[in-house]
Amino acid sequence: MKKNIAGLLTVLIVTALLFSGFTTKNNVDLSHYILDDVEMDYTVPNKEEMITYTKPIPAPNYSLFLGKSYVGFKEALGFKESRGDYTIINQFGYLGKYQFASATLRMIGIYNPDSFLNDSRLQEEAFTAYTARNKWILRRDIKRFAGKYVNGVKVTESGILAAAHLAGAGNVKKYLRSAGTIGFNDAFGTSIGYYLKKFSGYDTSFILPNRKAKVL
Repeated sequence: MKKNIAGLLTVLIVTALLFSGFTTKNNVDLSHYILDDVEMDYTVPNKEEMITYTKPIPAPNYSLFLGKSYVGFKEALGFKESRGDYTIINQFGYLGKYQFASATLRMIGIYNPDSFLNDSRLQEEAFTAYTARNKWILRRDIKRFAGKYVNGVKVTESGILAAAHLAGAGNVKKYLRSAGTIGFNDAFGTSIGYYLKKFSGYDTSFILPNRKAKVL
């Protein structure tokens, strides 16, 4: 019984203290805060501004990370060739995202450049077919040179395949087998060595060597 009375008294005392903390015995004079004669600078829009306000549409803020995957390889090469533009034809007549020559397209079964330019899926299939052909032509060189250094650049399978896209498989053979002394530069001055380095280390195991790879 005594414990209950003591507990009740404790609760009453705490409650009284809490209420006393929220009461003030003296009135506070706030007259010196009156600012009727001061021009205010508001940071919120007024009524007129709200009428003409158009809410901005936020721009997307994201990036797609493809790493060293095969898709990453394709996209990196396509961006280097044409900035990823499927419809472009350069001053030398090379076509599409991967800048194919008309003769190369015929070799893999594509005979209509106009339909090729308007078909992004066909362009991706053409890239895969051409890369499969180059991988077959260069299969021995990939096995022999992958992991070695030529002109200070580590040779990898993806670098070889990218260089073959630039210069043709035959010129890549000459470059590797001459230890880099027989070079090649395209019309823009891009070299085999540059492509070997820039596109090094991607996973191109997805592509199987195919001597007769065609799209159609």
